[in-house]
Amino acid sequence: MKRLQTVESPATPVSRREFCACACQSAALIAAGTFAACGGNSTSPSSNAPTLSTAPFTVSGRTVTVAVDSGSPLAAVNSAAMVQTPLGTFLVSRTAQETFSALTAVCTHEGCSVTGFSNNQYVCPCHGSRFTTAGSVANGPATRALQQYPTQFANGVLTFTV
Repeated sequence: MKRLQTVESPATPVSRREFCACACQSAALIAAGTFAACGGNSTSPSSNAPTLSTAPFTVSGRTVTVAVDSGSPLAAVNSAAMVQTPLGTFLVSRTAQETFSALTAVCTHEGCSVTGFSNNQYVCPCHGSRFTTAGSVANGPATRALQQYPTQFANGVLTFTV
């Protein structure tokens, strides 16, 4: 009869919390290698959306100011840019010659940063949600609109308060 060999426990036992943390990390690494995104594969709608350009800004209190001139990513009607401030990241689009829209870049589905812009719609890279330049949901899985901030535009300067 063969004798079974016993395996001794490590000198420092692993807590249940540490075990669970390691198991979750391992599962996440395996899942990340298997799936490009939760919503599917590399041909999902989000993978085709070009990443937004960033626009320079200044902040005073809770007011964000963006200069819009001929070199700005917001120079043309139907253009859009990302404004990354200490107050948060915002999506800004020029919807008419003198009209702009400013939205939070936080997707209402699971909180990812919306970074893409295609066919006059913002696109979340995580799960493919699409939003209009007014912030309304054009295509889920998101079900709520992006938060919108009132804008003012005069003498080539766009401002919005968050």
